[in-house]
Amino acid sequence: MRYIRDQEISHIIDATHPFAAQMSRNAAEACAATATPLAALTRPAWVAQDGDSWQHVPDIDGAVDALSGSAQRVFLAVGRMHLQDFAAQPQHHYLLRLVDEPETVPFPNRDVIISRGPFTEIEDRGLMQRHGTQLVVSKNAGGIGARAKLDAARALGLPVLMIDRPLLPQRTEFEKVSQVLDWLVHT
Repeated sequence: MRYIRDQEISHIIDATHPFAAQMSRNAAEACAATATPLAALTRPAWVAQDGDSWQHVPDIDGAVDALSGSAQRVFLAVGRMHLQDFAAQPQHHYLLRLVDEPETVPFPNRDVIISRGPFTEIEDRGLMQRHGTQLVVSKNAGGIGARAKLDAARALGLPVLMIDRPLLPQRTEFEKVSQVLDWLVHT
């Protein structure tokens, strides 16, 4: 809050990842305390299409709980920050595709691929076929850059365990940069 006042910041735009909930909450709190207008640039959430088989869970803990049961080959597309959470379900064989090499991987059975997207549906379909994927676990990050895994899952008839976005404080939200720029001019 002090920084907002000291730097005479007139507007704040929250363009963080849809799952960066604490940063978004902090921005909302600071803006409320300083009467600074706040807008969020938010990617539209993914919506299931015909042929999709999605099971929604509210959060990471819900996804971990949903993985109880017999062993499967799981494409775990949640990023490296949450790997430890899924260690509670070690019976599965996990396929991890990560941008950076993790310090540790808490699963006895796993394949780790270090690669940076965007990926295509054809690439992800091939990846899932090569690894015998039976289930995809994904955060609903939205946008087009990481959608390929969902399109591949649909093409292969695979179920998706979809982690819903966290609840955030109410704020002005836009999906396009042009909308944010217009807001800046008119606020």
